[in-house]
Amino acid sequence: MSTLVNRLLSTERPIPFEFLINGQILRTSLDDFLTANGISSETTLSVVYVRALIPPTHVASFQHDDWVSSVDVLSETSPAGLHTGLQNARERIVSGSYDGLVRTWDGSGNVVATSQGAADGGHTLSVKAVKFLSPTQLVSGSSDRTLRIWNYDDPADLSRQPRFTPALELYGHTSSIDSLAIHAKSQRILSASADHTVGIWATTASSLPEANSSLLPRSSNKRRKLSNTSKSSAPLQRGPLSTLSGHTGPASDVLFHPSDQTVAYSVSWDHSLKTWDLTTSSCVDTRTTSHALLSAAAMPALNLVAAGSTARHISLIDPRADARRIVAMTLRGHLNMVKSLATSPTDAHVLCSGSHDGCVRVWDVRSVKAGEGASLGAGDGGGAPVGESMFVLKRDGVPNPEKIAGGEGVKVFGVAWDERWGIVSCGEDKRVQINREARR
Repeated sequence: MSTLVNRLLSTERPIPFEFLINGQILRTSLDDFLTANGISSETTLSVVYVRALIPPTHVASFQHDDWVSSVDVLSETSPAGLHTGLQNARERIVSGSYDGLVRTWDGSGNVVATSQGAADGGHTLSVKAVKFLSPTQLVSGSSDRTLRIWNYDDPADLSRQPRFTPALELYGHTSSIDSLAIHAKSQRILSASADHTVGIWATTASSLPEANSSLLPRSSNKRRKLSNTSKSSAPLQRGPLSTLSGHTGPASDVLFHPSDQTVAYSVSWDHSLKTWDLTTSSCVDTRTTSHALLSAAAMPALNLVAAGSTARHISLIDPRADARRIVAMTLRGHLNMVKSLATSPTDAHVLCSGSHDGCVRVWDVRSVKAGEGASLGAGDGGGAPVGESMFVLKRDGVPNPEKIAGGEGVKVFGVAWDERWGIVSCGEDKRVQINREARR
């Protein structure tokens, strides 16, 4: 059929197409599809063609000294770049590592700048999450229970060295901070912590209250240890705008509603997805699943939130109060817990996931296993449909994860997806890896 469509479109080069029948990607012969879905051969079908996904190929890997827990990107198409514009800034990758440092990288795999260590005002334990706020500012969250906002100078003048400067130390959590979300326009930050709470923060000291003194380190001892930062230039210490309480287990991931900065979602080891009204700091809805949830990503065009679980699958959860069922679809294929998720920047139906089984999988929610349920959005009669992955991206130099006993592969901890950079992932192999579709 792809040949026929190319002929009808008179394309200069053959274009690969997928074909959708009743919202599902056709993966078998038409006859097998009709049989598996109980459709009569005399039924009139609506067939839609869409450009097929191209398998992302390995482009580069950047080596670290320790495990890499988190990645984010800066480009013209990334959230921070879209809001502020790159202007004279360069496209970068930022990584947070278990060695307690934040690093920026160029596309050739060169370290552009490295944050200060513990002795100079940096994090004292592993960095678990990092995000670009703008081309000149970043935020990181750590196992040391703090967030840090960094001013980032990446000058166009090559004679000047790019550098991080600590701007704010944020105290409010009593345990590790494992995930961050930013809203670039409002300059608000959300943090998910193992202390069961979600924190709300601003990016400027004047907008934040004083930090709770009981959470601060013994400042006199700390400041004496700062070898390169004078007391007068030490970063200011501030507390959260608000703390959201309600989870009964560690809060593992958090995100802003894609079109409403006053609404947020969080997932937790307590098996729940919570919807928060940020203006009142209250939980307005709770969706409870069968398994602990570790990661989340919004799919606004489908009114769904994807949630990665300890049970190796991804649940597509409908957070709306009038939803007919909690889980609209389940994506199965990983061999271990799903630690990170990111949605495609160009296709509302596509997302990728990083797992402790040592791979990243790419999914199209329209790809449903034959005989595994009705199409996306159907009622409860046949049960929620089950989706299968389109591609499996292995770690560079690591054996096929599907052949590893028990799914104990080289753990993938973080993943980001950008139109220009491609799929950027990081993990236990001490690497940041880039996989990208061939340019069409």
